[in-house]
Amino acid sequence: MIKSLLVFLLGTFFLFANAPQVCNADILRQEDATKQAIVKIYSVAKIPSYIAPWSSSMRSSTGSGAIIEGGYILTNAHVVANQAFLEVQRYGQRKRYIAKVYAVSHQADLALLKVEEKTFLKGVRPLTFGTLPQVEQRIVVYGYPMGGNTLSATIGVVSRVEHHGYAHSGESFLAVQVDAAVNPGNSGGPALSNGKIVGVVMQVISKSQNIGYLVPVSMVQHFITDMKDGHCDGFADLGIGTQRLENPAMRRYYGLNENISGKLIDKIIYSSSLNGVLKTNDVLTAIDGHNIENDGTVAFRKHEYTDYHYFVDAHQMGETVDLNIIRDRKPMKVKATLKNTADDILLVKTTRYDKMPTYFIYGGYVFSPLTRNLIRSTNRNRLKLSYLASKWQTKNRKEVVMLLKVLASDISRGDYDFGMWPIDKINGETFKDFKEFYQKMQAVKDRYIVLEDNDGVKVIIDKDEAKAKQGEILKKYNIEFDRSVDLRKGSKQEGASSS
Repeated sequence: MIKSLLVFLLGTFFLFANAPQVCNADILRQEDATKQAIVKIYSVAKIPSYIAPWSSSMRSSTGSGAIIEGGYILTNAHVVANQAFLEVQRYGQRKRYIAKVYAVSHQADLALLKVEEKTFLKGVRPLTFGTLPQVEQRIVVYGYPMGGNTLSATIGVVSRVEHHGYAHSGESFLAVQVDAAVNPGNSGGPALSNGKIVGVVMQVISKSQNIGYLVPVSMVQHFITDMKDGHCDGFADLGIGTQRLENPAMRRYYGLNENISGKLIDKIIYSSSLNGVLKTNDVLTAIDGHNIENDGTVAFRKHEYTDYHYFVDAHQMGETVDLNIIRDRKPMKVKATLKNTADDILLVKTTRYDKMPTYFIYGGYVFSPLTRNLIRSTNRNRLKLSYLASKWQTKNRKEVVMLLKVLASDISRGDYDFGMWPIDKINGETFKDFKEFYQKMQAVKDRYIVLEDNDGVKVIIDKDEAKAKQGEILKKYNIEFDRSVDLRKGSKQEGASSS
């Protein structure tokens, strides 16, 4: 009996002594395979100046990425935005490979890169995707952050999952908050749980203690599906304005009992695909069968709520969503086709990348459309510009035109203080966008061009003087072209050497 017990105990000892060695070997192999799929990205970007839109500067930066199925490198859009030259380097190697941007979504801050040289993928096992992580789920963030040149791995947990503003685009989408250390250079790196990608490192709150954000795997998979036809359609916007229904008096006014929740539709953008489907004063109560709370949130998991656009973002452009509404105190069901992005409805479009800004110089007066890039670039007139950025397009106004600045000369004396000045009329006529403004400037027959804002303040340009002095002014300020490349195509342009 004692001998049998001794044999059993010895066998158990050897079993447990040897088992961790086998498990550790498997773990090490798995970790090495994971590391083989992590890359460092070297980017040289051409950064346009929106204050001096004819000029730009060069900037070098690094980021991180992960090799996924198909040999693509998944990373952030902001890592490769405005890129002029890209190189990537695999873990454990010193060779850099030239890469190209295959697809990009600046909305979702995601990009796919491709390396043509076939040896780049030798021995790599692409990473696969997991599911949207749970709160308190353990994650490992891989990348090449500041502080060293080799691969870094930081461990943390998921703190919360909810809608959050994406710094790159300025739009709000689902995001995963984590407490793992995230630093510059980590951008684009994968966050893994159980060896699978559950998010892509996106941004960090700089003045916080370890608050970082991931683009969740659901957003990544939406982007990849979207790009399968070779074109990025983006994430849809319903094109409606809504108001919370938490106030008791408002609820009584619209005849809502305690069992009904939702949001009041107070505006429908004229160009929205829902125009004619919904009406102002409709109450939106559910989307795809999911109840909308009075604060505008929906339950996407048990006891977890986020913005109701969660179920809009789950669809690809062109698909339909089912909406439950109450109209004139009667419940109804309607279908809405998703056709619009935020840029289709905003008066000031979302942040622009991968293109030079549009501008036009006339006698030293510099004109440009108002963009969020421009607002970010200056503190001048910020209150009014921010107000304009909060507005939607109308049938008669799709873009704001700015007198960006006035280049000092003898014909513009007294106007030097005009800058970041919105223009509403040219010679008494309104215009829809910058293109129409540009055409009207070209077509003026009178001697004087009268520009006016909505307060009646005027700037007057003598057309003959402006044309006579144009070349001299451009040369003085070392400006090669009087208009951006998009306006030069198919039109006669004035250069700095013009007389």
